[in-house]
Amino acid sequence: MATSLDDLPLRDDLRGQSPYGAPQKKVPVALNVNENTHPIPEDVARDIVESVAAAVLEVNRYPDREFTLLRRSLAAYLGHGLTPEQIWAANGSNEVIQQILQAFGGPGRRALGFPPTYSMHSIITRGTGTEWVEGGRDEGFRISPETVVREIERTDPDIVFLCGPNNPTGTPLDIATVEAAYAATRGIVIVDEAYAEFMPADIPSALTLLPGRERLLVSRTMSKAFAFAGARVGYLAADPAAIDALRLVRLPYHLSSLTQAAAVAALRHADEMLAMVDDIKGQRDRIVARLEELGYTPWPTWSNFVLFGGVDDPNAVFEKLLERGIIVRDLAIPGHLRVSAGTEAETTAFLDAMSDIRLGA
Repeated sequence: MATSLDDLPLRDDLRGQSPYGAPQKKVPVALNVNENTHPIPEDVARDIVESVAAAVLEVNRYPDREFTLLRRSLAAYLGHGLTPEQIWAANGSNEVIQQILQAFGGPGRRALGFPPTYSMHSIITRGTGTEWVEGGRDEGFRISPETVVREIERTDPDIVFLCGPNNPTGTPLDIATVEAAYAATRGIVIVDEAYAEFMPADIPSALTLLPGRERLLVSRTMSKAFAFAGARVGYLAADPAAIDALRLVRLPYHLSSLTQAAAVAALRHADEMLAMVDDIKGQRDRIVARLEELGYTPWPTWSNFVLFGGVDDPNAVFEKLLERGIIVRDLAIPGHLRVSAGTEAETTAFLDAMSDIRLGA
């Protein structure tokens, strides 16, 4: 006899919750989950394969539990005077966030987020038994220093989530807002910078605020700029004491030898990998310009995707695009859809389809 969740002794606080639900459909043009759709350059791929092959020869042994070489490589990549002792890594930034919540959240503790934002922040929060509370944003999906202080004072959180650039809106996060949040709270401030490489080059990262702020944690990922979504490598920069806290909750040997080898090899080619970023930013800006011409209202974005409004029936447009082999994201934001910036060919396919849909073709 089939059973359901209602038949199982599930935790009460998980009843009625929904798992992460981005559609997984095999289509020619997948622009719905903010992947870097550019293929990894052949010479880089070859180096990664050779590095993984070498690691396989020692896969009978446990990996370096402290992933020393990877931390060294990530510190060098980030710069800002960071040392390996200030770096942590895990299987995607989601696992990094989960470890943060395990260490600093939990029953009786509260995390503050600012929707619309990355859905996994609230899912992971609730999954660790932490209370999730929501703060309001300003006009245009921004968060001013005054707003973040007001919401922190109202909710008294143990953890504050800030996402910059924000997902799913692409909205910039002013560094003054991060400073104000840190000064206003007694707890941890997490700045999720998954899309940092797509920001304007002259805009400072929250990494610049780390000195003297032991409760500030800045998370990143290799999934986006490095086209490494399938490898699952996320990382964090913070005070060494915060890194020690994560050791208390991580599973032993949580990063496999193969993952470490692949990530270190990719970081050896950082310049070549990041060359893709300029092309993606160009396609993103092209999407913004063309959607405006078509009468839609794209929001300003510092990421590799575009949230656009002015869509009378988002579900109908989603389905029409799907009929053409193109998938975007319907986030249930009224009148809006989100599209990732793909290759030139993928972007052209999307924009041509949107033009036809607008014209009723």
